[in-house]
Amino acid sequence: MIRELSVSGDQKRLDQFISSNIEDYSRSYYKTLISSGNVTVNGVVITKAGTPLVPGDVVTVDIPDPVESDNPAQDIPLDIVFEDEHLIVLNKPQGMVVHPGAGHSEGTLVNALLAHCDGKLSDINGVLRPGIVHRIDKDTSGLMLACKDNETHVRLAEMIADHDVVRKYRALAAGVIKGERGTIDAPIGRSSTDRRKMTVKPDGKYAVTHYEVQNRFIEATDLLLKLETGRTHQIRVHLHYIGHPVIGDPVYASKKQSMGLTGQALHSTSIEFEHPITGEHLYFECDIPDYYKELLNRLTPLGN
Repeated sequence: MIRELSVSGDQKRLDQFISSNIEDYSRSYYKTLISSGNVTVNGVVITKAGTPLVPGDVVTVDIPDPVESDNPAQDIPLDIVFEDEHLIVLNKPQGMVVHPGAGHSEGTLVNALLAHCDGKLSDINGVLRPGIVHRIDKDTSGLMLACKDNETHVRLAEMIADHDVVRKYRALAAGVIKGERGTIDAPIGRSSTDRRKMTVKPDGKYAVTHYEVQNRFIEATDLLLKLETGRTHQIRVHLHYIGHPVIGDPVYASKKQSMGLTGQALHSTSIEFEHPITGEHLYFECDIPDYYKELLNRLTPLGN
């Protein structure tokens, strides 16, 4: 589909102009189209989303037609916390991959959602990630959202970007963290030495995590964390950065800090937001899973 837009009024950057004039998709999707060469200004391909526009410019956007997904729908049990015709809130188990990728073509959350929703999911994030507006790591458990239609997806994506979706996590961090609460304000970017890892770096993206101590043990500190931003591996990277990695983290913690876990002790415990279509205030909370409880029972309380 080709859309042609004429610029008038105040000057705007390219991605902002497109998203304010074509509301079918999210601004992040239009950034992808721009970087992929699908947008021209006055007949010239522009690949920088922040390119300024002036009155009289003609912007042409080539939006690819949806591609039919070849991901198999699989009847995999889902722990649904809330569902209506627009979105789903679910409790993802530790060990489940969110969307298909290298080495994970089946058995993912997307495969399960395709079966549960009879294929009726938003397609903004492409055929590999239908319905996925945000994600949590394979070995992180807990609450996350999925969208059934594009309007809901666009609005939720904007709400997440504007910090209007409040997400809180529980994590068991190695060692004893001093103080009852704190904030980690440190930019995160891709590691230049190991592409699997993210790291704190001066030229990284703005990232802020707030935490509050729930319990202290000789070996670990039980934390409640609130995300202000949502960078890849954010909690895991930030806790590693302050010297207290998440117990069991296979990437950022040492083997000595695994305490017998096969994945990190990190759980998305609550999510709060205004329904993007109905405006209803929604709050959901789920208890920590068995693997987390069992580890708590094995730890020695500080002071005993």
